Amino acid sequence: MTESFYPRALLPSRRGFFGLAAGGLALSAAMKPARAQTVRSKARIVIVGAGAGGTGMANRLAERLDGAEITIVDGRKDHWYQPGFTLIAAGLKPAGYSVSSTGDWLPRSINWVEEYAANIDPEAQTVTTTGGTKLDYDYLIVAAGLTLNWGGVEGFDLAQVGKDGIGAVYAGPDYAEATWRAMDAFTDTGGTALFSRPATEMKCAGAPLKYAFLTDDYLRRKGTRDKSQMIYAANNKALFGVPIVNEKLKLLFRDRGVDVRWDHVLKGIDASAKTATFVTPAVQSIKDGAIVDTAAVEHTIAYDFINVIPPMVAPKVVQESGLSWADKWVGQGWIEVDQSTLRHLRYPNVFGIGDINGVPKGKTAASVKWHIPVIEDHLIASIQGKEGTETFNGYTSCPMITRIGRAMLIEFDYQDNLVPSFPGVIAPLEELWISWLMKETALKPTYNAMLRGKA
Repeated sequence: MTESFYPRALLPSRRGFFGLAAGGLALSAAMKPARAQTVRSKARIVIVGAGAGGTGMANRLAERLDGAEITIVDGRKDHWYQPGFTLIAAGLKPAGYSVSSTGDWLPRSINWVEEYAANIDPEAQTVTTTGGTKLDYDYLIVAAGLTLNWGGVEGFDLAQVGKDGIGAVYAGPDYAEATWRAMDAFTDTGGTALFSRPATEMKCAGAPLKYAFLTDDYLRRKGTRDKSQMIYAANNKALFGVPIVNEKLKLLFRDRGVDVRWDHVLKGIDASAKTATFVTPAVQSIKDGAIVDTAAVEHTIAYDFINVIPPMVAPKVVQESGLSWADKWVGQGWIEVDQSTLRHLRYPNVFGIGDINGVPKGKTAASVKWHIPVIEDHLIASIQGKEGTETFNGYTSCPMITRIGRAMLIEFDYQDNLVPSFPGVIAPLEELWISWLMKETALKPTYNAMLRGKA
């Protein structure tokens, strides 16, 4: 499977892209996949989470299954278009750009329990909600997303965002807008801007890099770059997990004068002193034939602007469910699924979709698009007493913004192969206007089509 998140119909023409901006319905129609026949079933299917994966899955199953009892569990009233957070934090979109109503996307034929899941018992095959509702299932789809562990950053509180040079793009639409106000004020005068990423797995791992590039661009546009220092604290010895992309980003950071600090993991901040504390992890080395342990070292870096990104872990209800890996991503809680079929390795009637999966790649909305047909195929095949055939190859897409109006459309798989959607047309490692429009204009209609089960 080498298809992308982006429809093939979106070939690079200026007229085509601005036509797209005015007509998302045409895009949805162009992307609508061929539908398989409807299957009659009395199966009880529970979906935990009404984010991109859960909503898209609900719509697909509602269309494919006749007679099934489909229930989605989520207490969130608002649906967040999370790929838009970076644009909001860059002052290019208002907070409302990423906000819609959860109920507007869900099919009427399913049951929406407007409560959060409090307990998942894969042995008893039940989900219990915070309100005490107990739901029995034949099949469970875990689409619970992930938890931003703000408590993992000492001295930080969300109330600080937008004040005294503190930003937090990941926190939500309003916080992204507050981050823009802080970044806008900082770039007016310049100073030291500090960026980092956590040592855990994370969604959209390119976002910290994008925001560093955008801040650098604003400093240059405002004429304050010469008075400023850009620091990027990498959690390990790489900027990006795909080697060829990592090398390209290192070159771009070097060209833009970004000071990279390797092996730095954010521990906490002191908002009054405007300092951040990082830990360089403990290491082992060999000296004179003996193993020598080097203790972790703390480093303090002063800043005028900081974008805080916390550790990311599975929600507590998932970590306590017994569905997580025991020997991988320890302490993070990602669920134990086969990386090709997204089916749980110990509970075959359980599937994982989106950020919650314990797989090497795929914590992006673009990946969710290709999770959906795989789970649909295997779940419906199971209902029919058959074996599914679809597989997920790790497809992940990152429109890497490098300045306003330019981006690199980076797409890759489990093996770190680049899998460009438009080979020979859009070079994945070049900063292009067309790749910027993929992010700024084309992505949201594509995402909305996915929510409807049409992509």
